[in-house]
Amino acid sequence: MRRQSERPSGVSRPDDFARTADDAYVVGEQQGGGPPDRRPLPPALRPIEFARWIWRQLTSMRTALVLLFLLALASIPGSLIPQTRISPSEVASFKQRHPDLVTLFDRLGLFNVYSSVWFGAIYLLLMISLLGCIVPRARVYARAARARPPKAPRRLDRLGAYETWTTDESASEVATRARGLLKSQRRRVDAYDVDGTQVVAAEKGYLREAGNLVFHLALLVVLVGVAVTGLYGFKGRVAVITGNSFQNALVSYDDFTPGSQFDIANLAPFTLTVDDFHVSWARSGVGRGTPTGFDADLTVTDHPGAQPYNYDLRVNHPLDVDGTSVFLIGHGYAPVVTVKDGDGNVAYSGPVIFLPQNSSFLSFGVIKAPDASPTQLGFQGYFFPTADICTGNVPCSTFPDADNPVLSLIAYSGNLGLDKGAAQSVYVLDTQDMKQIKTADGKPRALILSKGETADLGDGVGSIRFDGYERWAQLQVSRQPGKLVPLVGVLAAIAGLLGSLFVRPRRTWVRSRTDEAGRTVVEVAALDRVSGGDPKAHVAEVVARLRGPTGPDDADPQPRSQPKPEAREDEESST
Repeated sequence: MRRQSERPSGVSRPDDFARTADDAYVVGEQQGGGPPDRRPLPPALRPIEFARWIWRQLTSMRTALVLLFLLALASIPGSLIPQTRISPSEVASFKQRHPDLVTLFDRLGLFNVYSSVWFGAIYLLLMISLLGCIVPRARVYARAARARPPKAPRRLDRLGAYETWTTDESASEVATRARGLLKSQRRRVDAYDVDGTQVVAAEKGYLREAGNLVFHLALLVVLVGVAVTGLYGFKGRVAVITGNSFQNALVSYDDFTPGSQFDIANLAPFTLTVDDFHVSWARSGVGRGTPTGFDADLTVTDHPGAQPYNYDLRVNHPLDVDGTSVFLIGHGYAPVVTVKDGDGNVAYSGPVIFLPQNSSFLSFGVIKAPDASPTQLGFQGYFFPTADICTGNVPCSTFPDADNPVLSLIAYSGNLGLDKGAAQSVYVLDTQDMKQIKTADGKPRALILSKGETADLGDGVGSIRFDGYERWAQLQVSRQPGKLVPLVGVLAAIAGLLGSLFVRPRRTWVRSRTDEAGRTVVEVAALDRVSGGDPKAHVAEVVARLRGPTGPDDADPQPRSQPKPEAREDEESST
């Protein structure tokens, strides 16, 4: 037996074939043990050909759908992770709860998903892909819309919907009535003669492709509208305590995100005051603790020197001033405290905004007293609207309304770090250069204060008194030029989608000829270009209308006794 390493003389292995840059081959064993197959490799693409191939891939409908899916997928982190431009306070709270994720999320831009480079790249590629899909398809549709209905197939009886009968009318009379009938059904009609045979061809459903094009064009309009709104608009947030005012200036915002083309000088110079804030809660049933309504009473001045007026700001009922909209998007509590330093002087007095942490409005906040002497004072802790002791002997809030308000704080003394030159959030306490105030036995001292109570921080340190609380309203101020463009685009997309789904392209042919007996043989057939229609019912209607005015004929319609499979459209369209 010959070993595998041996081979007959004169037979080369595939790797024995010489390959050069000018003569490259793919070599393989033929079936049946024959000689190797030498197939030439395709030549390498030139740069312009490669660029054309990339463009075709990018502008294919498959790529557009993939990019649309990726855009939806990329939006998920923006819904699950707090966004800086939407709620900076929630971002700060998230970073405190998950310090290990902060570095990774910052690198990936997950706190600013919609302004990140990777989201913008998907957005831009989707716009290019849609544009590349629409332009060539629009040219094809324009040619199809001007074209005449296709010629009748040679064998109409091969179509799935077909009927025939004979009549004493002439072929031309049948063709004339068939043309009028099909035109009355809003079809494009073409009539012609083939060797004495009268043929009427009709087609409808051109709006299906138009609806498809409108849908994709509207989607592009939505993308462009959103982009323009983002470039030339702005969005800002501010929390205003009841009784305080807000002036529409950059320094007044807690968070301000302008578009790259927005000019700060275009801010509308209005002023508003939150006179009062009302909130009501469901106190029983399954929805206990759910807000049933909240609104803010405002006094608004459109511009300096204008007459002030009152406005009831509610959810989904924004204030509009010179193209700038003010929305009510949230609310919370601001405990009112009085801080005295070691010298007995008032170092701070007033409300401090605390941020709600859950549905019961347990709120976290920071109190800073930089004017305290001999050392600065800082506090951080929680406000319990309805304080109670829950499972595990843990303090909690059992209801979002302030039925039993309690303030729980931990005190610090030292340097607040406000003089370091770097911006510092009002919701964060820098304890790096501060010392926690403790009890005599060295344990952290927790201050539990009900309304009106005072806690002494120790000799020469100071004290803090809980005077009550105020409510604050969170306002979103935004300017969105051209915001109606995306809305119009969405409505147009819905209309186009409905058209592409419910318009059914259908071709109908009526052929009439004179047989050897001198009678006219009439054939009617129809073909749907999409599934789900009922072309047989349409053919029956056409037959009934064509036969009806002439009275009964000598022969009944002759539908096929056995249904035949519908022929392929390319076969039927051939003459």
